[in-house]
Amino acid sequence: MKIAIISDIHGNDLALEAVLADIGAQGIGEIVNLGDHLSGPLNAARTADILIGRKMPAIRGNHDRCLLALDPSEMGLSDHAAYCELEPRHHDWLATLPETLVYRDTFFLCHGTPTSDETYWMEALTADGVVHMAVRKAIESFAEGIDYPVILCGHTHIPRAVRLADGRLLVNPGSVGCPGYDDDQPVAHRVETGSPDARYAVVEHAAGGWTVSFRCVPYDHMAMSRLAADRNRPEWASTLATGFLV
Repeated sequence: MKIAIISDIHGNDLALEAVLADIGAQGIGEIVNLGDHLSGPLNAARTADILIGRKMPAIRGNHDRCLLALDPSEMGLSDHAAYCELEPRHHDWLATLPETLVYRDTFFLCHGTPTSDETYWMEALTADGVVHMAVRKAIESFAEGIDYPVILCGHTHIPRAVRLADGRLLVNPGSVGCPGYDDDQPVAHRVETGSPDARYAVVEHAAGGWTVSFRCVPYDHMAMSRLAADRNRPEWASTLATGFLV
């Protein structure tokens, strides 16, 4: 059994198309999607149309929740940009997505952690905003009571896999469409993957149990960088071009 894991597309339709083509070229027929599908100054409506057409199992990320729950005047720039592109049918689709999901009685899907779509699972921050791998005890604690062999999360945009003490596999596939960002919560920090490629993961069951491989897929990232620049979002233009923020 082999499935592809995608997450954090953020309205980047060209990156999504490249990843879907790469998945198809490998003969993988099953895809699950961990949320944050549309938020960003890119092509939210077209991205939504692609995802709706594929009918893949998907969950809601924190930015998807904001698109549904907040008044437009309360939204951040990226959420508001997406909101202005979307039609009622796109909102209707987002509203059908659960916060967590169990797929094939094997995979547990969440965006951040099982109880929070905004909490980093495998990463932590220093007081001055340095992002680093979380301590094992903290990583293990979030997985308590999740009795499935493979646990999938997104949100940080950082591809990472951790083998838990009892053998369960915890995987973050990285971001399809946004290779870097900054945030001021809980302290000011930035995440930079250092590559403009679209990213996803493949999880496979072999004789020794569940394994994961990570994929970096090139695409026309400069087209998306120019789009972000045209929309007066230089930080997005920079990270889409290079994998680094301004």
